[in-house]
Amino acid sequence: MNAQDSLRILPEIVLTITGILIMLIDASMPAGMARRSLGWLGAIGTTVALWSSVWQLNLQTGTAFFGAVETSPFTVFFHVLICGIVLVSILLSMDALPEDSHHQGEYYALMVFGAVGMCLLTSAIELLVVFIALEISSIATYVLAGFRKQTGQGPEAAIKYFLLGSFATAFLLYGVALIFGATGTTQIYEIARIVPGVQNHPFVIMALIMMLIGILFKVSAAPFHVWTPDAYEGAPSPVVALMSTGPKAAAFALLLRVTYEMLPTLRSYWQPLLWVVAVASMTIGNLAALRQQNVKRMLAYSSIAHAGYLLAAFAGLGQTGVAAAAFYTAAYAAMNVGVFAVVTLAEGYEEELPMVNDFRGLIYRSPLLGILLIFFLVSLVGIPFTSGFFGKFYAFSAAVGGGAIALALIGLLNSGVSAAYYLRLAFTAAQKPEEEGRRPFALPQVGIAVGAALLFTTAATLALGIVPNTVLKAAETAAHTLQVPGMDTTTQGANPPMQPHP
Repeated sequence: MNAQDSLRILPEIVLTITGILIMLIDASMPAGMARRSLGWLGAIGTTVALWSSVWQLNLQTGTAFFGAVETSPFTVFFHVLICGIVLVSILLSMDALPEDSHHQGEYYALMVFGAVGMCLLTSAIELLVVFIALEISSIATYVLAGFRKQTGQGPEAAIKYFLLGSFATAFLLYGVALIFGATGTTQIYEIARIVPGVQNHPFVIMALIMMLIGILFKVSAAPFHVWTPDAYEGAPSPVVALMSTGPKAAAFALLLRVTYEMLPTLRSYWQPLLWVVAVASMTIGNLAALRQQNVKRMLAYSSIAHAGYLLAAFAGLGQTGVAAAAFYTAAYAAMNVGVFAVVTLAEGYEEELPMVNDFRGLIYRSPLLGILLIFFLVSLVGIPFTSGFFGKFYAFSAAVGGGAIALALIGLLNSGVSAAYYLRLAFTAAQKPEEEGRRPFALPQVGIAVGAALLFTTAATLALGIVPNTVLKAAETAAHTLQVPGMDTTTQGANPPMQPHP
């Protein structure tokens, strides 16, 4: 490993060192000593990793470790997004976790190590590295999902997530094996060059389907969504804030690589499949969310619907679809982490007030949290001047540009349906509290760490809704670098052989 190769995985190196330091310091601390300082160490390390990701823009686009990983504006975009998500999740956890809770060192280390896998997944251009990165990310989130092991729901969430996630990973790995059997390589650019002239074409089609199943499970798209409500309900809210956005962002980056970069010649196959999945995710997610009284289960089905909105962007042509999908990923991450931050403070770590009616009068008991909850819910609906509006606008515009007008109309109708359950929670929080016959409502305490988390998510949601140009330009630059030179991805069917990136 030379110095140049190390610079191309600098964020992953920083995060790995941070995780190791957290574990070593945790092991050397007395048993009864508070571990909150380890959260600050994780936050500092994640911040350094974020800035090192931005610094990578100074590097020329290229590969390292014999074509296993790549550094480009595309990878930097998702690295910054993932590091930002992990940073806010750590800050949120520091004030949410009880000081006497066990294994806090492992908790922060798992968050940081999970970030290593997510970042590596976005920069990997070798399918075996993709599998390793996916496992690093998945194992960390499996354990974090069951962190509240003293409850029955925590272990249940972890077991369901682990068992179904293992099956999904097996599908992905089997797809990698099929694509290797058909092309003789697992390097993404080589596969893109070989596939147009490959003889055993059915193997490639089957490999595409298998890989899509594995990836769509990670983004909780229908019909691969059954794990989502139980996992979200059983996991601690700060963990849900992470697992509902970070792994999804990494998985969507992988999906963009597989479709637009590795197998663009199979667009006539994957585009209709993703069209159907997008419709199913939007419809199933919103209709199921309408029936939920548990806030976290409602937001779980909401995340399924948002996966459908994002997949609508894949109907776009070339760079338009990629840029729209990347922007929506960032917009959704900002508002979804924000709403889970408010839910974490309102419900408490033990989540003694999990139902929609338990949020009644939140704006009277804690005006700051009540206003922020309504703000994030309005953004999730897609009201103008919020990140949700422009995220959906660009996604549906990409679909219309790709000729999928019906898909865009279905998305708009589903957005109208989603307003029913989002605004129901918002109106409940704005109603006067019923003092009689209600369980005691402890006034949430907003500490420095969680206050910073709320500030970051609120600022990001506002910025992406009022001045989205900076992030949109970054997404467009990322889309440009994702395209393989010499390939017109707007056509379907057979195409000339592609040339790999220099």
